Amino acid sequence: AGESSEECSSIKVSAGLMSKKACAVALADLGDLKAKMAEAKKPCADLANKLCADLGETTKTCAMVREKTPSFPVTQCNEMLTKYDTVIADLKKMEAANQPLTPEQQAKLAAGDAPSWGPADAKVTIVEFSDFQCPYCSRAAEAEKALKAKYEGSGSVRFIFRQFPLSFHQEAMPAAVASLEAHAQGKFWEFHDLLFQNQKELSRATIEKLAGDAGLDVAAVKAALDENRRKEQAEADMKLGEEVGVQGTPSMFVGGERVQNPGDVEAISKMIDEALAKAATP
Repeated sequence: AGESSEECSSIKVSAGLMSKKACAVALADLGDLKAKMAEAKKPCADLANKLCADLGETTKTCAMVREKTPSFPVTQCNEMLTKYDTVIADLKKMEAANQPLTPEQQAKLAAGDAPSWGPADAKVTIVEFSDFQCPYCSRAAEAEKALKAKYEGSGSVRFIFRQFPLSFHQEAMPAAVASLEAHAQGKFWEFHDLLFQNQKELSRATIEKLAGDAGLDVAAVKAALDENRRKEQAEADMKLGEEVGVQGTPSMFVGGERVQNPGDVEAISKMIDEALAKAATP
């Protein structure tokens, strides 16, 4: 049944309440019990088989389905079978998002004048889509600092920051606009760090104060905010993100591969090192 499964937990509780004689009887009928348990879980097995037949047995999403469904309550599996068309549509979107980017998509992500560090001709390019009001993006920003310290001097890695302010974060778009004005003034990364450090207090007044703290021309920042001067640039980043399957923040790509956890420095470093080794192979 699986050590962490609902059935295993129930069996453990029941066994603790049974007498030795009852346990002996249960053990004698263990084969029959296993068969009944397997029959009870059949809807979950059927669900997994059906999903993987449609997704493709070798896909990452199928592997996730095979891993997760055995622990689902049978009622959940039955409900998912009832709503199968919706479930498979969502999983196909997930699988599409897991696919490596094409060379054309990678080139599009690297084009333009987005804030970045590292040379334009770097062997490996990292692209992050972020939101200054997103708590997980704040953690990813710490990971980015570690990556910068490790790879910036190598001349082989480039990191590009793209805007993806979420609509339910009220101050995310103003922060994005102000950060792009900071980029135009050559002080993006200083302002970027201050925005994330003061994420919980973000407001129009805070953004303007942080602009002063970063040594920016505050009047120009105010004008950019008042006129939404750089909003189109932020919206262009968002459109670009949507084209490559970005649905939330932070979203990060190393070369053409999507990073599963943008806050995991060790995992990202491993991806970078593997990409560098691949680039060095004739």
